[in-house]
Amino acid sequence: MFQYHCLNPIAKKGLDCFSDRYRPSDTLENADAVLVRSAQMLELELPVSVLAVARAGAGVNNIPVREYSQKGVVVFNTPGANANGVKELVIAGMLLASRDIVGGIEWVEKEKDREDIGKLAEKQKKQFAGCEIMGKKLGIIGLGAIGTMVANAANALGMDVYGYDPYISVDAAWNLSRTIHHSQSLDEIYTQCDYITIHVPLLDSTRQMVGKEAFGKMKDGVVLLNFARDLLVDEEALLEAMNNGKVKKYVTDFANPTVAGHENILVTPHLGASTEESEENCAVMAVKELRDFLENGNIRNSVNYPACDMGTCVSVGRVALMHKNIPNMISQVTNILGGEGLNIADMTNKSKGEYAYTLIDLENAASAHALEALTKIDGMFRVRVIK
Repeated sequence: MFQYHCLNPIAKKGLDCFSDRYRPSDTLENADAVLVRSAQMLELELPVSVLAVARAGAGVNNIPVREYSQKGVVVFNTPGANANGVKELVIAGMLLASRDIVGGIEWVEKEKDREDIGKLAEKQKKQFAGCEIMGKKLGIIGLGAIGTMVANAANALGMDVYGYDPYISVDAAWNLSRTIHHSQSLDEIYTQCDYITIHVPLLDSTRQMVGKEAFGKMKDGVVLLNFARDLLVDEEALLEAMNNGKVKKYVTDFANPTVAGHENILVTPHLGASTEESEENCAVMAVKELRDFLENGNIRNSVNYPACDMGTCVSVGRVALMHKNIPNMISQVTNILGGEGLNIADMTNKSKGEYAYTLIDLENAASAHALEALTKIDGMFRVRVIK
């Protein structure tokens, strides 16, 4: 029997994917797994019983990933599950920035009691006029699940789409329309495009990547959209670029005192994945990831440990090892198991940066003595018996 704890409300469609081997826990105590959306976990004391944390969403900035890695806790996310919801909001953002739809709606609301509002509207509508997006150049920075969907949707709307991603995955490349221009540098995006949208994760290397130098290269009157993370844009440099006419509109999904209420900045309250479908898709994926890990030891879509799949656990003894990615780990493991007379039927070892994961199927169940010896290996974070 496994226990799980939800730090945020999780869509019922996802929770329904748990079998009768699982039961919810009102507290973290004795929980095997944690489901989270936006709850802050950076200062949260995590019990030793927790084996995995699944974020029903893509970003994991609210989770202390490095700390959990060194405790042998696998952190999952759900890339692509909310991509369509974000894609649709990006398209809406482009349309809102191109024509003053919001201003027009506000004007009608203000003048709603006038008898001649129909005639007056015909006179006033010019002040809300804008341009069409068809035929305009759209630059997309980052061609992951969301960026690829945005590229294809914009292409279908008649835009001339440029995409930049030096690390594009094979899956993303296959899903991308053949008519998308593959830019070789960010400079091509900055200098050529009328609209630019950002779809990269927040890393040390991407923090404030769109700054003063980038704005200096952009076309006058460019529209910038940011539905990824606010810290990807240097907002002080952004305001300067808006004041000198370089940036016409900035559309962001992240409200803060710098951008909220600022003229020519459209701010939505983090609505990107706030659709019923996105929340359900994320919940279903998160639960399936947790189940496969808890029941079989398999890892898919982890941000800290490598992907690993040895199928359904049918062996007498399957053992999972989380450890440092350093030399001599596997030889120490096999020496201990061999010394106990345990034969390895199957094994896989994968690494991801500083961390590694070893999954072993034994012909016989490991003894308590062998398991204890494995935990004492220098650099071993966790030893878990799957079956």
